[in-house]
Amino acid sequence: MPFLLEHITHDWTLFLDRDGVINIRPYQDYVKKPADFKFLPGAKEAISILGKYFKYLIVVTNQQGIGKKLMTESDLLAVHQKMQEELAVQNAGINAIYYCTMLANEPDNCRKPSPFMAYKAQADFPDIDFDHALMAGDTSSDILFGRNLGMKTIQIGNEKVNIKPDLNFPDLLSFAKMLHRKKQHNVA
Repeated sequence: MPFLLEHITHDWTLFLDRDGVINIRPYQDYVKKPADFKFLPGAKEAISILGKYFKYLIVVTNQQGIGKKLMTESDLLAVHQKMQEELAVQNAGINAIYYCTMLANEPDNCRKPSPFMAYKAQADFPDIDFDHALMAGDTSSDILFGRNLGMKTIQIGNEKVNIKPDLNFPDLLSFAKMLHRKKQHNVA
């Protein structure tokens, strides 16, 4: 049975990648300080809308810039604080942010597509059910992360991925607006 947005109920969890989904991903670089963090157009509005339809909004992000010593964990926390403060102005927010600072070539690491960050989220929020969860990301590792856990998957953007997501949207706001339309249609 194909996945439809109408299947989402308020007990679902939305896992979101950060760079390229919520904020502009610097080309071959990292968001190293708060001044580098720029929301993608419509992302704040999208998160505000999505917060009405999901029990939890959880960011899961690979941040090997720390492992490469290009930034510190304090820098990353300051970036996330700025993100949450700007979302709060929109009456929006993220319930939790999980990140992996390991290098991609380190064995047994926590980076997506490893399920490590999702299991950490589930430990903090025990009512998260991966069968009622959705992963929205822009890369193959995001889609594989969701699939590894039995989640439904949405690709945001048009980056070439080698795993077919359940659905695709050009940006987070398009997804949020479509979900809102579907939910409003079902109420009427």
